[in-house]
Amino acid sequence: MTIEVLENIKLLAREKNIDEEILINALKNAMEAAARKKLETNGPLQIEFNRETGEIEVFSGKTVSSEVTNPEEEILLEKARAINPEAKTGETLLIQLPIKNFGRIAAQLAKQVIVQKVREAEIDILCKEFQDKKGELINGIVQHFQHGDIIVDLGKAEGILPRREQVFRESFSRGDRIRAYVLDIGKTARSTTVILSRTHTGLIRNLFEIEVPEINEGIIEIMGIVREPNGRTKIAVKTNDRDVDAVGACVGMRGMRVQSIVQELRGEKIDIVEYSEDPEVFIKNALSPAKISRIIKNSENNQMTIIVADDQMSLAIGKKGQNVRLAAKLVKGHSEASGSLDISSLLPTTKKSTSSINFLGNISSAKGLGGKITAILFEGNVVTAENVITQGVKGLTTLPGIGPKKAALILGFAEKISERILEESREGEVKSETDEETQIADASSDEEEQEIPVNQLREVSPSVIECLLENGFETLAELSITEKEELAEIEGIDLETATVIIAQAKKQPASDR
Repeated sequence: MTIEVLENIKLLAREKNIDEEILINALKNAMEAAARKKLETNGPLQIEFNRETGEIEVFSGKTVSSEVTNPEEEILLEKARAINPEAKTGETLLIQLPIKNFGRIAAQLAKQVIVQKVREAEIDILCKEFQDKKGELINGIVQHFQHGDIIVDLGKAEGILPRREQVFRESFSRGDRIRAYVLDIGKTARSTTVILSRTHTGLIRNLFEIEVPEINEGIIEIMGIVREPNGRTKIAVKTNDRDVDAVGACVGMRGMRVQSIVQELRGEKIDIVEYSEDPEVFIKNALSPAKISRIIKNSENNQMTIIVADDQMSLAIGKKGQNVRLAAKLVKGHSEASGSLDISSLLPTTKKSTSSINFLGNISSAKGLGGKITAILFEGNVVTAENVITQGVKGLTTLPGIGPKKAALILGFAEKISERILEESREGEVKSETDEETQIADASSDEEEQEIPVNQLREVSPSVIECLLENGFETLAELSITEKEELAEIEGIDLETATVIIAQAKKQPASDR
């Protein structure tokens, strides 16, 4: 071998980005394997590489002995002194073997060993390179599908998106661009495998870090992320700058930032809520877009019970319990805010008394009253018939959204309910509800003008009306007592649109309010 060997090693090291020492060791191992193949021996061999000339020398180590019993490992003293005149019995003599005698088969074996070592070195380098990308996002092209897994071409390496890490409603075709979260790095005998995920919360965190510069700058912090990949994510954020609104910065101008993330997630809903050190405030924020009426704190067992208006119940619970389930995980996942708080049981506004008659429940179902009035009464802490009678018409009209006619109707309704409660108390038995309350409501309903539904709004798009309906707004009366900032927090409604909506709602006849 000549200096060409050394040049080839340097060239291969540059092309494969491999350390020269790795290639030299691979060459030495290859020559050792070839020598053993040729000599058919397991005896000690020593390989030497001359870094100046590129020459490789193979030596077989044999013990000098006066009598040879194992020719593979021993050599007679006379033969040893012919090689080295100073050889002594018991010493190990290195005998150089001619490489040209190895033959074609041995050379082929040497080539295989070198190729294998180079491949292993390449895999190690790739593995180290992708280890630095663990926990980050990576782009690739869908290559093919294998037993439900998606194989992704990442350029230098191959990515696998296992079925368990896929969102079931997402579908990809061969050649599609895909962005995924690097979950783990695997190494096989043939290649480096990157395990990807589209369900991990790290995907959400990285997307927000990309779209919201304030997060990378440290102005806004992500305090927690919970996700059900089949449809909804909740993310809690807080600001470290009093002049920056954390939620507004994440939403972006006209929702552009969050919409970009939603598109990447193929339409997954995202609730951005403001983090608070106050557990009660944080729980209310976590349950958005539902409006929380009251939180009852139990100091003894460190639990909280959430109470919402009847018309907000379905919104608070969410589809198949998704909203309340995610809110519970978000709050409990932050020990500083929750501890062992229990927000899993949502109660309607119907507060039980000693009677079986459900006052607010009847108000909610009565014609001419309904869920809007129920919510207003509850917000004003008027939850029983006795409370209504104590307030009287004058007291009821101080509540926002209740006029004199409504107040008189509610009072008459409460008086009838109170009579029933007294009757039950005297008789000591529970009676089934009659149609009396409904008749009272019907008798006065002619005096009321029909409430205007939300879909009668003008100057707003159908998509905005749909957003209002999805968030529990049914009539213009309900919108008239809502703050524009609160409407602007709904996805798809900006502050300008919210101002127009509330202005129209307040123009409705006073008798409806």
